[in-house]
Amino acid sequence: MTSAVPHSSTRQSGAVSSADARADARFFTRAGVDPADEVDWQRRDARIVHHGTGKVVFEQTGVEFPAFWSQNATDIVTQKYFRGQLGSDRREQSLRDVVARIVDTITAWGHTDGHLDDPEAFAAELTFLLLHQRASFNSPVWFNIGVPDKPQQASACFILSVDDSIDSILEWYRQEALIFKGGSGAGVNLSHIRSSAEPLTGGGVASGPVSFMRGADASAGTIRSGGKTRRAAKMVILDVAHPDIEEFVECKAIEERKARVLAEAGFDMSLDGADTYSVQYQNANNSVRVTDDFMRAVVDDTEWPLRAVVTGEVLRTVRARDLLQRIAAATWECADPGMQYDSTINAWHTAPATGRINASNPCSEYMHLDDSACNLASLNLLTFLREDGTFDVAGFRHAVAVMLTAQEILVGRADYPTGKIGETSRRFRQLGLGYANLGALLMASGLPYDSDAGRAWAAAVTALMTGVAYEVSAQLAQRLGPFDGFPENREPMLGVLAKHRGALDDIDTDLAPPEVLSAARESWDRAIADGTAHGVRNSQVSVLAPTGTIGLAMDCDTTGIEPDLALVKTKKLVGGGSLSIVNRTVPRALSRLGYDPARVADIVAYLDLHHTIDGAPHVRDEDRPVFATSMGDNVIAPRGHVGMMAAVQPFLSGAISKTVNLPESATVEDISDLYVDAWRLGLKALAVYRDNCKLGQPLSATARPADRVAATAPLPAPRRERMPRTRRSRTFEFRVADCKGFVTVGEYADGRPGEMFLRVSKQGSTLAGIMDAFSMSVSYGLQYGVPLRTFVRAFTSTRFEPAGITDDPDLRIATSILDYIFRRLAVDYLDPEERTELGILTSEERTVPDAPALSAYTGTSAETPATPPAPGGLTASSPGNPDAPYCMQCGVRMQRAGSCHACPSCGSTSGCS
Repeated sequence: MTSAVPHSSTRQSGAVSSADARADARFFTRAGVDPADEVDWQRRDARIVHHGTGKVVFEQTGVEFPAFWSQNATDIVTQKYFRGQLGSDRREQSLRDVVARIVDTITAWGHTDGHLDDPEAFAAELTFLLLHQRASFNSPVWFNIGVPDKPQQASACFILSVDDSIDSILEWYRQEALIFKGGSGAGVNLSHIRSSAEPLTGGGVASGPVSFMRGADASAGTIRSGGKTRRAAKMVILDVAHPDIEEFVECKAIEERKARVLAEAGFDMSLDGADTYSVQYQNANNSVRVTDDFMRAVVDDTEWPLRAVVTGEVLRTVRARDLLQRIAAATWECADPGMQYDSTINAWHTAPATGRINASNPCSEYMHLDDSACNLASLNLLTFLREDGTFDVAGFRHAVAVMLTAQEILVGRADYPTGKIGETSRRFRQLGLGYANLGALLMASGLPYDSDAGRAWAAAVTALMTGVAYEVSAQLAQRLGPFDGFPENREPMLGVLAKHRGALDDIDTDLAPPEVLSAARESWDRAIADGTAHGVRNSQVSVLAPTGTIGLAMDCDTTGIEPDLALVKTKKLVGGGSLSIVNRTVPRALSRLGYDPARVADIVAYLDLHHTIDGAPHVRDEDRPVFATSMGDNVIAPRGHVGMMAAVQPFLSGAISKTVNLPESATVEDISDLYVDAWRLGLKALAVYRDNCKLGQPLSATARPADRVAATAPLPAPRRERMPRTRRSRTFEFRVADCKGFVTVGEYADGRPGEMFLRVSKQGSTLAGIMDAFSMSVSYGLQYGVPLRTFVRAFTSTRFEPAGITDDPDLRIATSILDYIFRRLAVDYLDPEERTELGILTSEERTVPDAPALSAYTGTSAETPATPPAPGGLTASSPGNPDAPYCMQCGVRMQRAGSCHACPSCGSTSGCS
């Protein structure tokens, strides 16, 4: 994202010293100047269209956004975060109003509660960060804060508790329902519920926790059906020593087998199909809590005792290695359960005198006391990378101070769904500051994600973020007092701070950016000194969340800690439609690696056409790892993901939301080995997904038996349907840029195209021959039954000269002659529904009032191509990610965001906000 405002180093009006992390000191702004007045504002329309049907599912016209915000971010923020009834005068119309609603509310609270000396400066700095996409709060803040007559809920993540009584279990159901209704997620550990092998006090045998999971799952599914989000986000956890652990481990795998059998029998088991609700346990992420003792038993291949919940006696023993294999086998089959490393989690616990950490939120990044909540916020790392490749340490420090102070203000003033959660959250004041765009930051710096240098950079930046956050928290404690639970937890709290500081010594000083590492050391030294003297205001300050919706709202190329998903993304256009373009980080990385502009242009053109770095001209073999992604031809190895998590985990209060993607060929042993590696490397949690392990995915969900038989039967020999001797044809003349041409299309009696002849003016004999051969090959393809839409999908969005403005009022811009011809054929011969699915609309169909007629990109970028891209083109959401579900709201394929999926079109998520 490039801002219309110069970099912070030139904006700074009053220097903020390295020893000063005050949130109400000015850094990005000037006294007496509203940062919103320095933004170039633009009126545009926000519209979200269902990918499959073409139906407009949301529309608000004439909204006001900064000119450098993309259309994608505009659509997402308008639909999700603008408050007021759509179509009414009370509906918010400008991002300026939305940001002011949040900033003014937080500033007023902070001034009243004593957090701020200069509320005007704080409000300006926070406004700057939000408007310039340098930071964002989690979704509940945007939803609720400052909205009249609405609970001021600010947290997205909740942890609940449940005891061994029917009243407690029913209360768990009720509290989950309240949290789901508010659009948030919750996690719970069920290990206090007695097992199915234990007797009830009044006689009989207990049901066990897995049976009660059915009721909670049904409740979550019902709320999902009536609520705004695609599904309820929840986490269910069971300790590895619980007697029902094997039933828990395999419950979702068994249901997955059931789903496959039902699909074979002809039932609709597609994502949210009519019959999927008969399959249980699908609304929760399941995780097993394992201890160091269990993992050592696995390594040593010894027996593991399963103990009664009520008495603690050993009911039976199992071979630890066999149990881990069963966990890995279930994960191989259906992606559940994940693993949480209980001993590691509690070794870093800041409040153990109050209670242990038993559970997490649905995405596993927030881990703290039961019956508590955490409000999240994230920084956009790429906005702090200067053009010369250095990191803006001073600007980043100040952004951390502003955002953490805002979160601290929120935690005390926000509303909570239950009194118990509110009491715990205000007493321990848990915060979750994190970041997004790490993958883009590393790529833009010319560093491979899976490299020692990449891990050193990530560790240093994470250490700086958390160090400054605790430094600010200690300053707030001096001003307002430490969190209420600090006195009883003083020793472990300060001990954890010392462990964070000690981990800095493990960062490779030869590979980490020296200015970042030096600033991190200074911040941690001050945090420990001030924390020892005054305590800290917050029991925890940082996590790495999925940043699904807010990452899209900040126009991030990558979410959370994730690497890039693919090198080519889908760009939504102002006038409608979308276009696949090379990520803006790629040219920046190539330049950083020393490629001259001509070679950069060649590589980008190849990527734009082929969507892969393999085979691209000029790319040196040693540079290919820089462009490795989660999916595609040049992928990051699973241990590369785990290694990155291990590098940053010592510098986070909480944990990391991330899924390690494995190829379909991965084995159960591969997964088992990853679980052991993650434990040895000190991770707090790990989730694994093997490609194509789930039935409920778009490419394989609804095949009926007859379809399967047909798919395996020998294919008949291709048959050519010759054109009639006498046939009708249509000829159209076209001009693309300065090139004029003619296309003649011969038709069958029913109007289908069966042949094509192409002539281009000023062509030489070689080009004429190529055009004739191309026309002949397309004609043969049509006559042998290749659908026209296949040709349209293949040749639209191809990019080569001549390209530019056309003389066709329906299709005003083309990226090549072939792009124009096949979009013209689509308009003439394909149904509107097919064209909508392909993203090909006429000018009339995609007319947007007040929008620039020929605007192709909504954001500004140094890498914007000179040739305007086509406003139509192929819609290819999440290239190389076929296992992602389709968005329930707009039908676009979602993309991975931590342990969740996020829709790149409308911002809906499958888990945390």
